[in-house]
Amino acid sequence: MQFFKDLNLSAFTAGFVAVLVGFTSSVAIVFQAAQAFNATPAQISSWMWALGLGMGLCSALPSLWLKKPVMVAWSTPGAAVLATAGLAGGFSMAEAVGAFMVSAALITLFGVTGWFEKLMNRIPAAIASALLAGVLARFGIEAFAAAKTALPLVLLMLAIYLLGKRLLPRYAVVLTLLSAIAFVAARAKINWAAATFSFAMPVFVMPVFSLSAAVSLALPLFVVTMASQNLPGVAAIRAAGYGPDAPDGGMPVSKLITLTGLATLALAPFGAFALNFSAITAAICMGKEAHEDPAKRYTAAVSCGLIYIVIGIFGAAVTGLLTAFPKELVVAIAGLALLGTIGSGLAVAMKEDTHREAALITFLVTLSGVAIAGVGSAFWGVAAGALALFVQQYGQQRQAPLPEPLPNIQTNQTARSTKSP
Repeated sequence: MQFFKDLNLSAFTAGFVAVLVGFTSSVAIVFQAAQAFNATPAQISSWMWALGLGMGLCSALPSLWLKKPVMVAWSTPGAAVLATAGLAGGFSMAEAVGAFMVSAALITLFGVTGWFEKLMNRIPAAIASALLAGVLARFGIEAFAAAKTALPLVLLMLAIYLLGKRLLPRYAVVLTLLSAIAFVAARAKINWAAATFSFAMPVFVMPVFSLSAAVSLALPLFVVTMASQNLPGVAAIRAAGYGPDAPDGGMPVSKLITLTGLATLALAPFGAFALNFSAITAAICMGKEAHEDPAKRYTAAVSCGLIYIVIGIFGAAVTGLLTAFPKELVVAIAGLALLGTIGSGLAVAMKEDTHREAALITFLVTLSGVAIAGVGSAFWGVAAGALALFVQQYGQQRQAPLPEPLPNIQTNQTARSTKSP
């Protein structure tokens, strides 16, 4: 099979790191969202089953088919919205499932019609790159901020990473991760008690549709999923060279968004609240660290998808294993793995003088993490950058001075001939 021929250790490690970062950084929020609707332990396990299978299948199968790294994840900001709105509104699990399906239907609509892709096509590359850099830079900052509580670990990881980039650049992240695991294991910093193995069983919940749940849960979930997840996700795809400018036409963004919407519709009764493009974990699997050959980086996404499926089968058990690693190790490996993508995004964002200031505003607003009306900073970063670009450039072409007319050679020659004797 071609997949096994293209797969290498760095690609598989990139897939594992993506899963490690994605789960450990936000699984607690997903648990809180489920508990906000009074979920039973069996229902929480079902949520992990549905999300794991949904993310895994939507990542692995399109990646194998397209030979491109398609990365799908759950909506972390969506889970945060659900955790807050669920407690405030007192909604039942059945009403929540109905809201998940309404949101999924809207996402499917935007995919089928191509509305979202058309909107993305109007965003300049500098703004999109600044958005991606702003989303990822937070992880770079947290990687070094982890030194406050785990200085020896962070220094070791940084040293191994830099030496790896110098001597074995393809395996720099692999060596860094293995060295970090060995270090924390030697110091008994891994919480092995969190790892208990058991199969997850799906629990079906009949949806109940209500206007209050649609307004309070479905619409906010749809908005934050599209603005805070799919928007930077598409930016990551384009920054990695898989956008519409690619020689083969790039990824079919609208069809993939439709796929995530349909998958959410099918798995929502079991707890899949929102599936969407990934930005952070996508950058890990789409970068040079995953594979030197861009045509073979799909193997990292397939590896990630297969691990997601395993997590779905074992549910919260594998989640406990992943969360057994110290938090400092997780944030440090994420930040180091994303350094190349952050640097590339900033380079593209700051390249053109005409877009530099607007791109910088996009980067800073996105990096700030500000949330207004429940919508994350990714959306407001793009909005601020677009506004800055509009103010700076609107009407410039109409107001530009007209070029001076070229001298009339024939008239000048006639004038000289009449003056001559």
